[in-house]
Amino acid sequence: MAQIFPRWTNQIPMLAPPIVGLVLVCVVFSVWYWFSPRHTDVGYAPHQPVPYSHKLHAGQLGMDCRYCHNNVEISAYAGVPPTQTCMNCHANVKKDSKLLKPVRDSWASGDPVPWVRIHKIADYAYFDHSAHLTRGVGCVSCHGRIDQMVVVRQQEPLNMEWCLDCHRNPAPALRPLDKITDMDWVASPEWTKEAQEKASKLQPPVVNCAGCHR
Repeated sequence: MAQIFPRWTNQIPMLAPPIVGLVLVCVVFSVWYWFSPRHTDVGYAPHQPVPYSHKLHAGQLGMDCRYCHNNVEISAYAGVPPTQTCMNCHANVKKDSKLLKPVRDSWASGDPVPWVRIHKIADYAYFDHSAHLTRGVGCVSCHGRIDQMVVVRQQEPLNMEWCLDCHRNPAPALRPLDKITDMDWVASPEWTKEAQEKASKLQPPVVNCAGCHR
């Protein structure tokens, strides 16, 4: 009687376990590496209802971040600027621009502009903007050079590893309180030493889970 399967198929039971194991290792590594926030979140730049350019407003015009995000120093959330903030200028500046129609419609109806949120910490973690800014952590440390972005994108992964790296060594992220929104500021040797001393007095939650998971 002729054989149904060729002779080499006898090796399958011996080769299957290592092959399956190798495939599982590759799958786990791929998920661990490419599904991390450094690859899934960094660079996220969704389409917005209004093409607001931070490069124009914060960069060329020199508007302070706190003009639009006016609660950032006293609140856990930076907040999305209300339509009133936009209309403070655009009631007179480019008031007939087609690109600003969603803003004018929002002002007329009272409904907020449906901005798409970009930077978001996981729901199971707690982050307080005011706690960081009032200790000297500048906007650029987490958001990058916003003043150079025509379209805002996520610059950092904002994951647990990234947060803990800063909490373990906060000195490089610290700056004088009057420079927290200055994107061009560069630390001097004198400040670097002062920041190290200041960081030694801070007590950010590093290994205490309750510091961020409440």
